[in-house]
Order: sequence, then structure tokens, then C-alpha cells
Amino acid sequence: MFKKLAQQLRAANEKSEYKTVSLPFGEEFVTPKNEFLKNLSKKAVELYEKQTDINNFSKLVLSDPENTSHNNLVNKLFEEGVADPFVDEKLADLANNQKFLRDLGLL
Repeated sequence: MFKKLAQQLRAANEKSEYKTVSLPFGEEFVTPKNEFLKNLSKKAVELYEKQTDINNFSKLVLSDPENTSHNNLVNKLFEEGVADPFVDEKLADLANNQKFLRDLGLL
């Protein structure tokens, strides 16, 4: 189903502006329906991708709740000199960093 929707969206984007066959009852009756279905298809794909991401993330998080190796990795990074992003001074430095703000598109 996902492949079929992707093919339909790709075909709609690649349509030529020259048509060989015209509709006898006019295109204005078909276009709103096609636009509605195209937007509906895009929304369906987005919802499917979102649900898949949620399912994959849930599997990853709930796979081994007793595993706390991530805490050890973070503590090791702090011991090696990596800055703690939750320290107020570091947040203030990021807030005043012009390059960082430009990268985010805020300047």
C-alpha cells in the first residue's frame, strides 16, 4: 500500500503540462477530487510513518528496561571533559552563540 501511494505521488509530480486527451466534462470537476485524494494520500503516508516510528521507538525503549548502560556512557563522557548541556552556564553560552543561532535559522 505504501509503495502504491508513493508511486501515485511521484507520478503526480512528474506530470507533463501537455495533455493528449481532454476531459469532455471539464477538468474543474475532477481537479478538486484529485487534490483532495492526493492530500489525503500524503497525510496517510505521514501517519503511517509516524506510527512506524513510534512502534520502532517503543520496541527499542522497552526491549530491556534493566539495561542502564547509557548512564555509564554519559558519566564516562563527563569524566572525559564533555560539557554537561544541562548546566545553566552552558545553556547561556548556547543562547548567545551567533553561529549556533544562525545554524538554527534564528538570525
